[in-house]
Amino acid sequence: MVGMSSTDSHDAHTSGTPALALTIAGSEATGGAGAQADLKTFQELGAFGMVALTCIVAFDPKDDWNHRFVPVQQDVIAHQLEAIQADYAGTLKTTKLGMMGSPETISTVATALKAQEWDHVVLDPVLICKGQEPGHALDTDRALKAELLPLATFTTPNHFESEQLSGVQIRTLDDLKEAAQRIHVVSGAAVLAKGGIRLDGPDAQDVFYDGETLEVLSAPKIGDHAVSGAGCSLAAAVTAELAKGATPLQAARRAKEFVTEGIKQRVAGNTPFDALWQGGLRRA
Repeated sequence: MVGMSSTDSHDAHTSGTPALALTIAGSEATGGAGAQADLKTFQELGAFGMVALTCIVAFDPKDDWNHRFVPVQQDVIAHQLEAIQADYAGTLKTTKLGMMGSPETISTVATALKAQEWDHVVLDPVLICKGQEPGHALDTDRALKAELLPLATFTTPNHFESEQLSGVQIRTLDDLKEAAQRIHVVSGAAVLAKGGIRLDGPDAQDVFYDGETLEVLSAPKIGDHAVSGAGCSLAAAVTAELAKGATPLQAARRAKEFVTEGIKQRVAGNTPFDALWQGGLRRA
């Protein structure tokens, strides 16, 4: 696998059927983020996607587009995962974890994950679940670190999440490198720590580290504001590429390219933020 080009990785899954990829995440009805973004990303990158919904988030246009958060019942989450894992027993080896929303959901998901072997568990560590009470959000954060982070083989923390997981105050690229290395030590997972637009300079910079290779992934910044769905889509792109046979570094590079092109062709609505378009590579 070492030395395979990004293009070659697209064809690494050669069994005649698409690679399988599961997302365990929340629904975001306007289509910019969450499970909607994940499934579109899987499809664009040639993986067969499935989803187990953990919660439903609906923006409130009458309240400055804040989040309205509704959890999915635990038995419903468990039933979704039971059906998926039974249907693709022995062939589903790659999953992405997005917004969980509660300690109870984290426990339900962790139990299901432990019921089988996985080649890849990609954790997008959503530490702040908007729309929750602060105390409940903190309990969720603690449960995620205790129960899901140890199961992850790859994690994609954003600037805030990288600070929380590493204990490093991130102001520079060197800080981000240190944070990525510390998160790897804590988790054992490959890390793609996202600096994005939050670091000074003309480029959006992210840091990959897997215990051996440290690489800065850089692309010119596009606009001055974060784009809805960028984090979800990045982790989903990593997931799809891993499912197809790419190495973690190859998956990180392809995911960065995927998100960069999607941001260039963002979709605007009436929310105060634009949404990434998962079809950006079609016009790249």
